[in-house]
Order: sequence, then structure tokens, then C-alpha cells
Amino acid sequence: MSIETTLQKEAMHVLKLTSRTFYIPIKLLNPMLRKTVGSAYLCMRAIDEIEDHEDLLSETKQHLLRSTSKLLQTKFDNIAYQQLLKPYENILPEVTLRLGDWLSVCPENIIDKVKESTSIMADGMARWVEKDWVVKTKEDLDEYTYYVAGLVGIMLSDIWELYDGTVTDRDLAIGYGRGLQAVNMLRNQDEDADRGVRFIPDGWDRNDMFAYATMNLNKADEYLKSIDTKNIQLFCKIPLALAKRTLTTLKNGNEKMSRAEVEITVNEIINEKKHS
Repeated sequence: MSIETTLQKEAMHVLKLTSRTFYIPIKLLNPMLRKTVGSAYLCMRAIDEIEDHEDLLSETKQHLLRSTSKLLQTKFDNIAYQQLLKPYENILPEVTLRLGDWLSVCPENIIDKVKESTSIMADGMARWVEKDWVVKTKEDLDEYTYYVAGLVGIMLSDIWELYDGTVTDRDLAIGYGRGLQAVNMLRNQDEDADRGVRFIPDGWDRNDMFAYATMNLNKADEYLKSIDTKNIQLFCKIPLALAKRTLTTLKNGNEKMSRAEVEITVNEIINEKKHS
């Protein structure tokens, strides 16, 4: 087995451990897209784990994120990256320590886009770590959700376009990412409050956040209308359907969807595709 094949298998394994929500749709992509989207997602997850880490000091997070952002702006130097992380290698997760591996399995024609989006994301995250994630206005919320999720939408749009010429509206792509993120924020509100973080703008209540999530999920619906490639459509539909169902679950006063509900939702979309 070649090193690349081994790395791809390991990438899917780490993806499964890191995010079941995205593992399911990524696994359903054709081999070329699976490799590309899997690699891109892991790169972004690598830096996300730094931003969210409970045991790293704010200054350390800022240093790691900004330094990684710079490394992504040129030919990625994995030795320099490993040296950067060395003091924290015992507490950082595998997905973060192996950023160089995820970049190495990314196809050559898209790697620059993946590096660019991940670099912008890392820099934006550092800025928000510095601000202590204090969200005061809707503009603040829009900026934060752009960095941590809207950029995922943009990167996916870049991948679709390079793959088969699928052209999508980047503003709608950002809305798609924002919608998923807003649902996560609603779901994790108590958890975030425990660590002293509140992503709800001043003067807003939980209903305003529900409205914000719904508005952006509606943009995601519009985004999907511009995609004709069935395999890409299937990928995009699954996280969107799960986010919508989660939103309904939260509105009904429940914490999250059950595993059985997740499986039913995914199977409904897969069967819908088979019969379309």
C-alpha cells in the first residue's frame, strides 16, 4: 500500500473520530471529492481545535494560530510546524498535530485554495481569541461566524468549481456555513456560558438567535438550488437537514437529536437521491 493510500485511510479514520456530522456526507462523495473535501475539512479542524482548547492560554492560542496562518501562506514547512507545536504536543489532538499530513493528501489543483482559506481562518480565530470572543453586535456575530464557518462554505464552493465547473454564489455559501454554526451556538449555549463565552449580541435573546440561524439556513437552501451535480448535492443536503432538524429539536426544548433521528434523517436523503 502506498504512503498516500495509507494517509488517505488514516485521514478518514481521524475524520470519523473528529466529526460524525461531516464524516457521513464526506464518505458518500466520489473518491476524488472525498479525498479533497476530507483533506480540507481536517485542515480547518486542526486549527479549530487550537481555538477551542481548554488548557491553552489565550496568548499561546494566538501565537499558534498566527504562526500557523503564516506557515500556510508559503510552501508549508512541516518541520517548522512540528517545532511550533512541540511544547504542546502532549495536549493537542492528533488532527492538529498532523496538519502537514492532511495537506499532503490534498490534490495539487486545490491545495492553494485550501491553504488560503485555512490561513485566513486561523488569523481570524486568533483575533477572536484576543477579543475573548466578546460578541456585542450582529456585525460581530457575522464576523466571527464568517471566520469559523463562512470560510468553509467558500472553500467548498472553490472545490466544486475546480471539480466540474459548478458555480455558486459565495454569499450564499457563507450563509450556509453561518447557518450550521448558528445552530451549533444554540446547541452549545450552556456549555459556552460555563466557560464565560456568550455569542449572542447585546439586546438579543434566544429567539433572535433562532431567527438568525433560520435566515442563514434559508440562504443554504438557495445555495443548493445552484448545484446540479448529484454527488455534491447529496453532500450539501445532509449537514443542512441535520441542522434544520436540530433547530426544531432545540425549539421543542430538547438538547439534541438522538442517534436514531440522525440515522433516519441521513437515510431519508440518501433514499430521496436514489429515487430522484
